[in-house]
Amino acid sequence: MLTAAQPKANLLHGPPLISFNVLATRLEQRRSIHASSTSVSLKHRLPPKSWDSHMHVVEPGRFPVSPTAVYKPTPHSLPEALAFESELGVENLVFVQPSIYGTDNSCLLDALRKLGPSRGRGVVVVDPATVKPETLNEWHKLGVRGLRINLQSVGKVMDKNELEETLLQHAELARPRGWIIEIYLPLKMISMVESILPRLGVRICIDHFGCPELATWDGDASAFNPYNLPGFSSLISLLRAGRTYVKVSAPYRLSKDHQMRDLQAMAREFLSVAPNRVIYATDWPHTRFSRVDISPFTECCLELCATKPGLAERLFRRNTEEMLGVVSD
Repeated sequence: MLTAAQPKANLLHGPPLISFNVLATRLEQRRSIHASSTSVSLKHRLPPKSWDSHMHVVEPGRFPVSPTAVYKPTPHSLPEALAFESELGVENLVFVQPSIYGTDNSCLLDALRKLGPSRGRGVVVVDPATVKPETLNEWHKLGVRGLRINLQSVGKVMDKNELEETLLQHAELARPRGWIIEIYLPLKMISMVESILPRLGVRICIDHFGCPELATWDGDASAFNPYNLPGFSSLISLLRAGRTYVKVSAPYRLSKDHQMRDLQAMAREFLSVAPNRVIYATDWPHTRFSRVDISPFTECCLELCATKPGLAERLFRRNTEEMLGVVSD
């Protein structure tokens, strides 16, 4: 087990045992070192032109949800979204289609049209068998740059053959437009994605830390090794291969530890092996959760980047811009 006196293990050479005690100690040390900077509000410490790469606008009054929606949402309008992002210090938004709207992207497209392609991008959900190429081309002009496959939100399970066919169908639409395929599925299914990706000819993005199934935090465990999670090694392999992005987002959906030490350990691995392909997001408005304060998680992301110059700008801005084709200075 690592101790505070030992040097940090080289994460590129195998799965170390990551001590929660060590992580907590290092976090406190960084907080002490950066105390003067953190006295400045979070809003003024995020890199300029930061992106929230995963958020939703939900307006069931104007855009009725799907009859098969698995939950009943509360309204969250574009003005509310912009107020939230402004308070956080984020300028640019990626609208992601939530499960409650199925393949009807009207609400997302309305928000994207109002925000404009200079500040916004969109990731839509489609039926590959029925969507028309000219429709996708029109959406591209608005700023759509990705197709989402969402299994986790609706509890859908696919075997490898079905997942392969689904990914190949979406890749046929995404490839000629330079779009990504965004995937929300359990971490244990990532090994299937790893074997299929070479056939797709597109880049992919994995939602919400890869959606790991994390154990209940009992306060007694002293170490956490993310490589013990089924599918984590496959996700790391995908990141190393260079065609995959991962979003660090929605911690409240995943970790049962109020200090998020398990997710910190995962994020450290992501940033170590693929600093140019890790993406920050808030998951606003935190559907199916209430009274979420995303500030501590955002602070944590900044702290994870503190030891490497330029890494915060990568996480909060540049990686999203490169993934979604944003031309920026």
